[in-house]
Amino acid sequence: MSALAHNAIETMPELNETIASVFSDRYLQNAKRVHDLAAPLTEAQFWQKPFPYGNSFGHPVLHLTGNLNYYIGAQIAKTGYVRDRPREFTDPAPLQKAEALIRFDEAIAMVLRTIRVQSPAEWSTEYSGSGTDAKNRLEIVMTCAAHMQLHIGQMIYLGYELTSQPGTGSR
Repeated sequence: MSALAHNAIETMPELNETIASVFSDRYLQNAKRVHDLAAPLTEAQFWQKPFPYGNSFGHPVLHLTGNLNYYIGAQIAKTGYVRDRPREFTDPAPLQKAEALIRFDEAIAMVLRTIRVQSPAEWSTEYSGSGTDAKNRLEIVMTCAAHMQLHIGQMIYLGYELTSQPGTGSR
C-alpha cells in the first residue's frame, strides 16, 4: 500500500467524524430555529395562512417532517416510511401544533441517528429517491439540510407576518 493510500485510510475515521458532527450540528441548529420561530405562535396562528396564497407556518413543518422521513428515513435508514407529500400541504385536519413539532423532532432524531452510523464508505453509497437527483448519501443529507434552510426562511417570513399585525395577527 502506498504511503498516500495509507494516510488516506488513517484519516477516514477523522473525516467521517467531522462530517457526522457538522451535519448533526446543522440539523440540531435548524430544528432549534424551527422551534424558536414556532414558539410565539398560537395554535390558530400556526395553521393560519397570512396570505390568500401560500402556506401556513405549520405546513412547512409537516413538509420537512415528511421530507426527512422519506429521503433519509425510508431511503437510508430503511424505516419503512411511506410519504404522502400532497397531504403535507393540504391536510384538512392537521395535527395540533405540539404534535406536529413532536413528529418533526422525531424525524430530526432519526436523521441524527442515521448520520452517526454512517461509515466512511457509506457516505458515497449510491442513492436514489423519487424527486431528487442526489447521487449518494452525502449529497442527500446535505440537500435535506439545505432544504430545511429554505423553509426556515419561509417560516421567518410567515412568523413575522403572523405576529406583527395588530388584532388577529394577519392581514
